[in-house]
Amino acid sequence: MTITTGMVKELRDATGAGVMDAKRALEESGGDMAKATSLLREKGLALAAKRAERETNQGVVESYIHAGGRIGVLVEVNCETDFVAKTDEFRALARDVAMQVAAMSPQVVAAEDRTAEMEGTDEEVVLLKQPFIKDASKTIEDLVKDAVAKTGENIRIRRFVRFGLGE
Repeated sequence: MTITTGMVKELRDATGAGVMDAKRALEESGGDMAKATSLLREKGLALAAKRAERETNQGVVESYIHAGGRIGVLVEVNCETDFVAKTDEFRALARDVAMQVAAMSPQVVAAEDRTAEMEGTDEEVVLLKQPFIKDASKTIEDLVKDAVAKTGENIRIRRFVRFGLGE
């Protein structure tokens, strides 16, 4: 099958992959867009694992106010460079995480932060294990991994605080 520039562009727009990576994935998948997307995702996750130890000292503090001012959230999401921190995609990730905290009220960011006295399942208590409120087929951890694959940088949710009127 002939891989067209339109196909490469469509795959790049969907995944954020580079031109040559998108072309190779389409060639490997025989032009199947879904398979090519899956191949790029796997490659991105493998690269994300390699980046996991890299320092994240840039990022944003994002706020979200919900329910007529009755719930407020501040979340710190870190990345490696200010260049990525300033992108619309990174800010959208931080906003989505803040909305998740407002809606689901997790207690800790990661499973290793959980203490024995916390009641509930990981999906209730641990932010990274919660199903994403906008797409329940993904967890917040999947959302972060997808962002790592797109940006090429390590991304980490460092901390959050949730305020609820009368809570």
